Order: sequence, then C-alpha cells, then structure tokens
Amino acid sequence: MEFFRKKTNINFLGIKKWTAVLSLILVLISLGSLGLKGLNWGLDFTGGYQFELQFPNSPDLDSMTKKLDHLGLEHFDMVSFGSSKNVMLSIAPSHQANSELQAQYKSLVLRTFPDAEIMSVNFVGPQVGAELAQRGMLAMVIAVIAIMIYIGLRFELRFAISAAVALAHDPIIILGIFSLLGLKFDLNALAAVLAVIGYSLNDTVVVYDRIRENFRKLRQSTVIEVVNRAINDTLSRTIMTSGLTLLVVVVLFCLGGPSIHGFSLALIIGVIVGTYSSIYIAGALAVILGLDRNALLPVKQKTDDLP
Repeated sequence: MEFFRKKTNINFLGIKKWTAVLSLILVLISLGSLGLKGLNWGLDFTGGYQFELQFPNSPDLDSMTKKLDHLGLEHFDMVSFGSSKNVMLSIAPSHQANSELQAQYKSLVLRTFPDAEIMSVNFVGPQVGAELAQRGMLAMVIAVIAIMIYIGLRFELRFAISAAVALAHDPIIILGIFSLLGLKFDLNALAAVLAVIGYSLNDTVVVYDRIRENFRKLRQSTVIEVVNRAINDTLSRTIMTSGLTLLVVVVLFCLGGPSIHGFSLALIIGVIVGTYSSIYIAGALAVILGLDRNALLPVKQKTDDLP
C-alpha cells in the first residue's frame, strides 16, 4: 500500500544546510533550558508520601484533583491503582519529612476525602528518585551506544555516527520542550523517551537499507541522488507509519486522562521529531561525512585465471 500514487521526487538534501541549522538551534535551546531551568521532576524522582486510598465507589480523579488544588499543595499526583476504586495519591513534602508532617498530610487527606479509607502510607526518599533519574539517563546513553555499534556492523561507520547523532537529537529536544514549558517529567515520560529512540531507529534503518539497495541499482547516480531517491522511496511508509502512530497518541493524550499526559505528550513530540530526524539528519549527515558507494557495495572477489 502506497500513500502516493506516483513516486515522489523531492530534493530533501537540497535544504540540508537549513535543516542542520534548525536542528542545531533547537538542540542548543534545549540544552540551555536544561542547564538553566532543569526538568520539573515528577514525584517518581523527587520522592514524597504515597497514600493508597480505597473508595466505596469509583472516584472521579478530575474532581479530586480540583479539591487538592484548592488546598495549595505544591506538588501532588494521582493515579488509579489496582482497581477502579483504589487511588494512589502522592504528595511531595513542603519541608523536611518527619512523622509529624506525615500525620498532618494523613489528616488533610481524610478531611478532603471523608469517604476514603487509607490502606497504606509510604514515604519514598529523594535518594531513590535520584537513582532512578541516573539509571534512566544511563539507559538512554547505553541505548545510543548499542545502536551505534549495531549500525556500524550492519552498514558502516558513517551511518553509525549519523544514526547516533539523529537518535541523540530526538530525546534532547523532547527533554528541552519539557524543560521550557515546565511540564512534569516522570517515569512514564522517561519510558516514552526510550520508546522514541527505538521508533526513530526503525525509520532510520529502513532508509539506510534503501540507500544500500539503491547504490547497487543506480550505478551512475551521485551519492546525493541515491540518498534522495531512498528517502522518496520510503516516504509513503514513513508518512503512513508516523501518521497512524501520531493519531493514536493524540487520542491517548486527549482521552487517556491526566496520569498519562506526560507519556503521550512525549510520544507526540518524539514521533514528529523522530520522523524529521530520520529524513533530514540520518541520511544528510552521512553524506556530509563523506559517504560513498564503495563503502556499501560488496567487495569483488579476485579470481585466479590460471588453469
């Protein structure tokens, strides 16, 4: 199935200088925001009190959120837990955590939700959150390095470097947008960022495979023509895959509830940025690094003409 009835012939690499400048600006703004403002870490990373609440009937999380907003709490989070009648309420402590503060929060929760029964109360320290953040960032770095090794073995070094840059480009911009807008970054958002790395890699590998195939077919074409042809050949697939994925995550963002807004928003940004990087960074950077057909064509075996 093709999105376009006729083959497209768009000169994607004709604007590679402009797209390189755009990507550089976006990355610098993202890094600057991360350095100056940092991320608005969710309770998964900052730590806090966790109350497991049980209600006689399924509660409305939106109305519960509005009630807590009126109390002036600095940072809290709510998700359905276990069943539709159970809710996990997390509250970040306003100052040094202690038994007295826990009792105050417990009393506040019972006054706000008199029909709720507190099943358990736990405290997650910030040390656990810091460890989760470090492991999450380490996971992204390891993923990019492992992908770079895989691409280098399957294709060649310039493709590996280009793919690594394209894959690093995507999460940096996602994190930068979260930082600029002050959006909460929790474990769900981190999971989405890691998923975007794999999603973007899939598009990149498809383009690289077509580039290698076209080098064998289009013997008289230049490198830029071959790469442009490969991107155009896979454009229908890219638009249909990204478009349908984007449709699903937009619906998820609109109808999925506040508990997965960070996850779905990170995926929306990631699908858009990942599609852009697969088209304008992964192939274009390989050309800038000096890609040539000899690196991808099979080496001819020398034959012995002697009888």
